[in-house]
Amino acid sequence: MTDKLLRSLVLAGALILSAALGAAIYAWIARAAAPQLAGDTIRQYLLDHPEVLPEAMERLQARETAKAQEAQVAAQGAVAGQVEALAKPYAGAWAGNPNGDVTVVAFLDYACGYCRASLPGINELLAKDPKVRVVYREYPVLGPESVTAAQWALAAAEQGKFRAFHEALYAAGASPQGIGEAAAKAGLDKAAAARAVASKPVEAEILRNRQLGEKLAMTGTPSWVIGGKLIYGAQTYEGLAQAVAAARAGR
Repeated sequence: MTDKLLRSLVLAGALILSAALGAAIYAWIARAAAPQLAGDTIRQYLLDHPEVLPEAMERLQARETAKAQEAQVAAQGAVAGQVEALAKPYAGAWAGNPNGDVTVVAFLDYACGYCRASLPGINELLAKDPKVRVVYREYPVLGPESVTAAQWALAAAEQGKFRAFHEALYAAGASPQGIGEAAAKAGLDKAAAARAVASKPVEAEILRNRQLGEKLAMTGTPSWVIGGKLIYGAQTYEGLAQAVAAARAGR
């Protein structure tokens, strides 16, 4: 066997081995390389040539980066076909200027710390920019409590008390006790809210948001659509204001 063939086979094995770091994956590599190479041969080669691992990791990182970029390009293209759906809030789940020239669409989860960290930026943007409109989209991805919290937020939106409930729930936490405290602070009609929580429109809205998130390749929260551009991760006021300014400049 040539050293070139040996290096090629070991490099492929190292990619998988480095990614998983598990004995089962290592065994799979050995089987995949058979009959050319035995598992002991792979192990010995890696011990003798540790410089292969950084090269393997670089190739793996480049491959994953390329995949991520392709997914983001596809998701960005999908935004154009979802503009109307994205900008249409559920009942009162919005804030700012109803006729704003730029709409900031925020996909949030009440159990998400990064979403909570983005609240000051959203509020500052609303306070400083009288032409902006924020649409809140419930995107519960962190478990059953997130789903329940989202349902109650939509119920609050139906009563025209979304933002008060929204702020209070982030402060109290997405637990049954936190929901109760937020509902009381926002002044919700709890009987009406309980009926809304179990209603088909609320269920359909959460499903719709999940479908939108999938089309836009969202893997978590917070995620944003500002002026037709996708943005992922927590945002400060400066980041949001810059995205809004870019949206205006691009018209």
